[in-house]
Amino acid sequence: MPDIHEQTINTIRILAADMVQKAKSGHPGAPMGMAPLAYALYGCTLKMNPADPDWADRDRFVLSSGHASPLIYSLLHLFGFGLTMDDIKQFRQWGSKTPGHPEHGLTKGVETTTGPLGQGVANAVGFAIAETMLAAHFNREGFPVVDHRTYAVCGDGCMMEGISSEAASLAGTLKLNKLTLLYDDNGISIEGNTDIAFRENVPARFAAYGWNVIQVQDGNDWTQVKKALDEAKGSDRPTLIVCPTTIGFGCDAKAGTSSAHGEPLGEENVLAAARKLGLPDEPFTVSEAVYENCRQAGLRGAEKEEGWKAMFAEYRKAYPELAEEWDQWFSGEISDDIALNDGLWKWDAKMATRATSGEMINRLAALLPNLVGGSADLAPSNKTYIKNGGDYSAENRSGRNLHFGVREHAMAAICNGIALHGGLHVFCGTFFVFSDYMKHAMRLSAIMKLPVAYVLTHDSIGVGEDGMTHEPIEQLAGLRATPDLLVFRPADGKETTAGWLTALTYGLPTALVLTRQNLPQYETSGADAMKGGYILADSKKEVPDVILMASGSEVEQMMQARDLLAEKGVDARVVSMPCMELFEKQSPEYKEQVLPAAVRARVSMEAGCTMPWDKYVGLDGEAIGIDHFGASAPAATLFREFGFTSENACAAALRVLGK
Repeated sequence: MPDIHEQTINTIRILAADMVQKAKSGHPGAPMGMAPLAYALYGCTLKMNPADPDWADRDRFVLSSGHASPLIYSLLHLFGFGLTMDDIKQFRQWGSKTPGHPEHGLTKGVETTTGPLGQGVANAVGFAIAETMLAAHFNREGFPVVDHRTYAVCGDGCMMEGISSEAASLAGTLKLNKLTLLYDDNGISIEGNTDIAFRENVPARFAAYGWNVIQVQDGNDWTQVKKALDEAKGSDRPTLIVCPTTIGFGCDAKAGTSSAHGEPLGEENVLAAARKLGLPDEPFTVSEAVYENCRQAGLRGAEKEEGWKAMFAEYRKAYPELAEEWDQWFSGEISDDIALNDGLWKWDAKMATRATSGEMINRLAALLPNLVGGSADLAPSNKTYIKNGGDYSAENRSGRNLHFGVREHAMAAICNGIALHGGLHVFCGTFFVFSDYMKHAMRLSAIMKLPVAYVLTHDSIGVGEDGMTHEPIEQLAGLRATPDLLVFRPADGKETTAGWLTALTYGLPTALVLTRQNLPQYETSGADAMKGGYILADSKKEVPDVILMASGSEVEQMMQARDLLAEKGVDARVVSMPCMELFEKQSPEYKEQVLPAAVRARVSMEAGCTMPWDKYVGLDGEAIGIDHFGASAPAATLFREFGFTSENACAAALRVLGK
């Protein structure tokens, strides 16, 4: 009879196989191979309390190999996180807490949504960065109130994805020594042995990144993994633990083959594996001894949290102001005093919205000491630098400015990790056209409803001489198509203020899409921009002849077109539409007030593809945009040649009016 540790490991394996078999879909092989390293973590290493999964100083665990979700579901069930056996049996079914890939916010104990390979590695880097930042701010001698580690498990697929290389390179540069990555080195991919496409020396690669590398001889021996995890705690660098495993371990018919990866093993094979591993024939059976073993690990974690709480109570007495700040930071909210601060709304000079955003970052940074962020090597251009905030580095954990290097994809996913960690407001920036590099991480921001602010500058053909490779065309439509992502393209300083306050208060990720060229300030703009669309310049009649709509820089052309139309006896209303998503969330009455259905003569203008405007201009209206790539020339030339002028808007309005 295997000892209790091996019994627990084998129970994890067979629970995973049972889940996939019952669902008739899923990935049994990786969980069966990774069970020993998972047990070494949950049973012996992680600082966690299953009764309080949100304890602020818990260790974070990320299953980057999200397809191996039966592994984490087995762990959460056995170790008492509230996932019941009925939940386990509903794997991949409608309304269950055990979906095909782990989902943060749905299942207690799941720190981040994973599945797209490599994302979890970058999320883990974000967790580790956040821990160091908060420790530098809050810890005092004798009071290590922030002192936890981040662990992630990844496989060959994660290692192949470029995002993991970007993130690991930065982690090595930053010497994130409380970050440990366990590599499930099973040598199998969907198409067969990894040798067909992946022969590199992974340990050497990570050593070159500046990581501490530990080679476990047998990943099936949990004690070897435990020893490596203990050794990693003494390193001054992030640690990669290489764990050679066998995919589908225990299933003689499929172990070590690609067929164990993404399909059920078959009832007979699951039964044979259970018998081989010394477990009962009945599916979904867990012995009381295994439950008790896991319960003891939870009790040890609960004791650690009680010790931390006692320490924090003394900390609150010794440092009441810091404790109060802790409460504020970890609430994730900003005070009404900040949201209503008149100083945030004052703008005078003609400015590019990238410049007003840069000023807003600094105005907000003075009010929000936990606002942090950075850029993909573009801060001087996209104005994302917090003045006097210091540069975060291996030598300075107190810096508020993050330097991500030219690593857009990892940057966005790292910011997801920082946001998930709690305690910090985070932003990141690059040129708008390069949001394509970040798209999947931004999508995960939206899926998890993380309030990450994306500062995306150089938003149109206004980039000019850099040409079509750098001029966004389809990006606005692409991001607007993403559910639960707010795309905010402001027309002036006050609208930029509205965009930033939305990003900090709405509870969703926000893409702030900003100009390179200078724009005027409007007296009538303001907080109504937080409704997504509003009347910037109203008609003189109760019902306007025509409605002119635009976002961002093209609002200026529409305001000028309104004057041209007035000279021709046409009464026009100008509607600024900085955020379609917010406008759609307004009441039907408000939307009718701004865009009355009776006014079918409508013209929109935006320096991007026309697709998003169809629902607003209707069948009788006209959308002015650009449905082809740009060109290399001065910005003024491009706007004129491609029809982004007040004269063209005026002509379009007359056409839709039949004049």
